[in-house]
Amino acid sequence: MDSLESLFSLRGHVGLVTGASSGLGVECAWALAIGGADVALVARRADRLEKLADDLRKLGVKALPIPADVRIDEELDRVVATAAAELGEVDILVNNAGISPTGRAEKMTREAWDSTLAVNLTAPMMLSQRVGRRLIEAKKPGRIINMGSIQSIIASGVYRMVAYAAAKAALANVTRQLAVEWADYGINVNAIAPGWIPTEATELGLTKPSNKERMELFTPMGRLGRPEEIRGAVIFLASPAASYVTGALVCVDGGYTAW
Repeated sequence: MDSLESLFSLRGHVGLVTGASSGLGVECAWALAIGGADVALVARRADRLEKLADDLRKLGVKALPIPADVRIDEELDRVVATAAAELGEVDILVNNAGISPTGRAEKMTREAWDSTLAVNLTAPMMLSQRVGRRLIEAKKPGRIINMGSIQSIIASGVYRMVAYAAAKAALANVTRQLAVEWADYGINVNAIAPGWIPTEATELGLTKPSNKERMELFTPMGRLGRPEEIRGAVIFLASPAASYVTGALVCVDGGYTAW
């Protein structure tokens, strides 16, 4: 690793990003493509995936839209098989798809709880299992990056979001456990914990001035993040530069969790 290219290049690799139709999923896909990886794009909104794929191809990489619902096991099987057939074996998986319903804990419905865990926790595990199993059978190393949250570590003082907090905290420990179990196979498993970053999914909450003020007040850098600021962490964790990093939770939060 004696050059910038050898440290951070993702050329020759195949990435797969879930939740790639909006928000941080789009940024994750851009990060992998900027690094030179071919990318499979997974989400339910096919039109958005097609648009993103067209944009990424301008970088000289292959981009494959695969509309799917990550809550359905058969869909996950199809996603992995399709990506492998069209692009090659997936060796960089970014589990980004997520939902974040808000509301008082005492009024949380079982349906909302189950749905949140299905998307934010069960789907990443099931997709990691499928990608990891194929890599193990092929004796091929790989990278798995789970999109956690500052709520993987702390509770939210801004929104009431007990199901989201539970799922993201559990995902952080799934990350650690998979890192331990799959280390011998050369599969590095890490997570990213974004702080308060405006996206399509969070913009409604930011229309309330007090929410934004509270976020900025308790962020040492004094501002919200920019969506593209997630890209560096994705490239690093996917790249050869992170060859000795596994089981880590990388906070991209302006110092929010450092207090």
